[in-house]
Amino acid sequence: MRPEPFQPEILDGDPRFVRDRVGAKVWHRCKSRILYADTDRSQVVYHGNYLRYFELGRATLMRDTAYPYREVEASGFVYPIIEVGVQYFAPLYYDDPMWVHTHPAEMERVRLRFDYVITHRDTGDIICKGFTRHCATNASGVPVAIDEKTAHLWKVFPK
Repeated sequence: MRPEPFQPEILDGDPRFVRDRVGAKVWHRCKSRILYADTDRSQVVYHGNYLRYFELGRATLMRDTAYPYREVEASGFVYPIIEVGVQYFAPLYYDDPMWVHTHPAEMERVRLRFDYVITHRDTGDIICKGFTRHCATNASGVPVAIDEKTAHLWKVFPK
């Protein structure tokens, strides 16, 4: 199965943000390289490690938009993952460069969702697409309304 095309171009001269020329969504992006420890015996990235790359994208987006997870948790909020989905299209191998693209997608009263596209940094090939859905909770794990700063991010993220 082939993924829909993804053709990112830098938004307003800031390489941390790109607009997909096909879907028109704006995405935050960060770069990384595949560590040997992330691969299996055949030097292909183990499928579960893509969830770690999603976390890298999510944490970097929050940090780059001035509300790092450390501050979220210091404010008394926690956002555990309650659902995850991944579609794999091509493998990554040891030392491959990649982009992790992250988009704040849906926001409800107590839940929010991030979407992801991981691409090979040199070829632009789509490696996988996915999402994580989170529930806002307080430090005791009781569901609560999404905090104001996170809700603000969803409103001001570039369109």
